[in-house]
Formats: sequence, C-alpha cells, structure tokens
Amino acid sequence: MENHEIDYYIIGEEMQLVEIELDPNETAIAEAGSFMYMDEGIQMETIFGDGSKQSSGGFMSKLWGAGKRLLTGESLFMTAYTHQGTGKAKVAFASPYPGKIIPVDLSAYGNKIVCQKDAFLCAAKGVAVGIELQRKLGTGLFGGEGFIMQKLEGDGMAFFHAGGHVMKRTLKPGEMLKVDTGCVVAYTQTIDYDIQFIGGIKNSLFGGEGLFFATLQGPGEVWLQTLPISRLASRILSYGSVGGRKEEGGILGGFGNLLDGDGM
Repeated sequence: MENHEIDYYIIGEEMQLVEIELDPNETAIAEAGSFMYMDEGIQMETIFGDGSKQSSGGFMSKLWGAGKRLLTGESLFMTAYTHQGTGKAKVAFASPYPGKIIPVDLSAYGNKIVCQKDAFLCAAKGVAVGIELQRKLGTGLFGGEGFIMQKLEGDGMAFFHAGGHVMKRTLKPGEMLKVDTGCVVAYTQTIDYDIQFIGGIKNSLFGGEGLFFATLQGPGEVWLQTLPISRLASRILSYGSVGGRKEEGGILGGFGNLLDGDGM
C-alpha cells in the first residue's frame, strides 16, 4: 500500500465533520478552508499540489499538476497535516454546506473514483487529486459539469462531500440509470457516463427538469445527491430576490411583507 493508512470517524448529521486519527509520521491532506481542529503534535504545512507521487518531480511538473487542479475549481495549494509527536493524534475537517461526507477506500474501486468538481474534502497522503476529461462531446457540453470533473486516484482513503442525502447504487452489467445531471456526485471508472436528450416539446418547455438526463450504465457503483449546490443556491436567490418573500400568492406575499415591516 503506497498511501498512508488512516483511521477516521464521521460525526454529525446535517453538517458533518470527519475526524482523522493519525499515527506518528502519518499525514492527511485537505482543501484549504475545510480545517476544523487538530491535536497538539500535528504540524500543518501548505504544499504545492496534492503531495502524491504524481505531483512530485521538477518544478514544471508540479506546476502542471497543480495547474490542472485550477480547472476543477480548486486552488494551486493544499494543506498537509502530519503527526510529528508520539501516540495518536486527531485532525478534523468540516463539510462546507448541509449534506453528507462519503468515505471511499479507493483500493476497493480499482484505485480511481470520478466525482463532480469541488466534491473532494480530504484524503490520506498519497491520494492524487486530478482532472477527468469527458471524451464525449454531448457529455462535455450538457453534462452539468462540463468537460472537466475531478478524479481521485490511489490505494488509500479519500473523502468527498455532497448536498442533502447521498445514496449509492450498484449497477449490473448493461443496467442503465437516468439521473438529473446535477445529482450525479461520483462514479467508478467502469461506469459509462453519457447524456440523453429528454425529448418531447412539452417536456422540454414545461417539464422544469432541464433538457437532458445523465445516463449511467453499469457495471459499477454510482453516488447520487438529493440537493446539488446549484439547486440550493438558486432557491436561496429566489427567496432573496426583489419583492421579498416567496409566498403562495402575490396578495399573501405582500401581506407578509407588510407584517414584517418590509412594506413600510
């Protein structure tokens, strides 16, 4: 096993955190902004790239590896947390919005998982965080995540985050699942991911579900989320738009605003 071995505990329900237990000289890596707390004896270091063998080498190699991460919405730098004391020590990372933290042992899935942009939270040192280019034109243009998604590679533990509740489906060979494009969180490398036009002018104009499905064909595993961050953001914006609250009708909405003092 090339990646560091770590123990972990996931705590909480709606706003979860993952607590990672490190032995001496073990290291966890995480995205900037996800850190919550750590025990004495753990040293924090900002590193260029993800600290994996794939990001090692010369300066240009590291620059290329880190630069690819910018395409997935991540920063050039990550933070490494290394236990330099004795005994065991813990470091914790928090989820960025309501949802679930999903632990994945990459060695159980062919050492690779493909996931949506910004899904990665933290991992054992040695896990490589890179980009996955969609080779199909339709998938790239209409897949909700564009041509570029994240890929997590290695043989250690990795943790990604998704919105709302997350469910895992195992697809048999040839079995197909049609999913809203924003609800796809991650899938194994054996899954065939494509885009299908919904069809029908009434569905397209009045269905309210967009024009395309994501089609996932087995064999393999897929992870789905009930609340994509884009859907959550649009709902928040709709309630915060001009006109105040969003009620069942204009009269009730205006009356509510008047009671709140907004109509004064």
